[in-house]
Amino acid sequence: MKIKNLLSTFAIASVVLMASCDKDDADPSNPTTIPVQTTVQTTIPLGDAANFAILAGSEVTNTGATVITGDIGLSPGTSIGGFPPGILNGTQHISDPIADQAKLDIIDAYNNVAARTCTDVVTLSGNIGGLTLTPGLYFSTSSLAISSGDLTFDAQGNANAVFIIQIASTLTTTSGRKVILSGGASASNIFWNVGSSATFGTTSVMKGTILATESITFNTGATLDGRALTRIGGVTLEGNTIVKY
Repeated sequence: MKIKNLLSTFAIASVVLMASCDKDDADPSNPTTIPVQTTVQTTIPLGDAANFAILAGSEVTNTGATVITGDIGLSPGTSIGGFPPGILNGTQHISDPIADQAKLDIIDAYNNVAARTCTDVVTLSGNIGGLTLTPGLYFSTSSLAISSGDLTFDAQGNANAVFIIQIASTLTTTSGRKVILSGGASASNIFWNVGSSATFGTTSVMKGTILATESITFNTGATLDGRALTRIGGVTLEGNTIVKY
C-alpha cells in the first residue's frame, strides 16, 4: 500500500496494453511494462503542411531572438508578429492559397492520426517523463505531461519507425525536460495529436510534429525539431529555435 501511495503522490504514468481496439476497455490504473508493439504504423501524410515549421489558425506572435527554419503560415488570420527581431529562414504565408491548402491538409492529417487504431495500442496517462517508447500507437484519455524525467523514443534500429501519440486533452513539458531520440529514431516520424493545447516549458527540448486543435505555446528558450501546427488556435514564441523536420 505504501508503494502505491508513493507512486500516486508523484503522478507516475500508468501504462496499459489494450486487449482490443476498444479504447474504452482500457484500465489505466494497472501499471505494467510498456510492451513492444507488433503492429507497424505508417507515416502521416501532411500534404502542403509538410513545408511549414509553424502553421496557425488565428495568429503567430514572437518576442525575442527566435530562429525558425522552415516556412511560417497563418490561415485564417492576418497577424504574424515579431519577425524581426525573430529570424525566419523560410517563407511567410498569410491567408494565401498556399497557407489555405496547408490548413486543409492539417485537418486531414489530424483526422488521420485520430482515426488510427490497432489491437496492441498502448494507453498512457499522467506524467510520461522517464519512459522509453518503442514504435507504435499510444493513446491517452486525458492530458499527458513530461515532467519528472526525460522521454525517450527508441526506434530499435529502424530509421523508418513511426510513433503516434493520441492525446485527448493537453500536452505539457516542464522546464528543462527533453525528448530524446535513440536507436535511429527520427523527429520526422513522431506525431503528437493534441486534442486541445500544447505548452512547452522553459528550455525544454521537443521532437516531432505537433498537431494541436487549439494553441501551441513555447516558453523562453524551448526548442522543437519538427513542426508546430494548429487547427484553430495561435502559436506563441519567446526566444525559441524551431527547425522543420
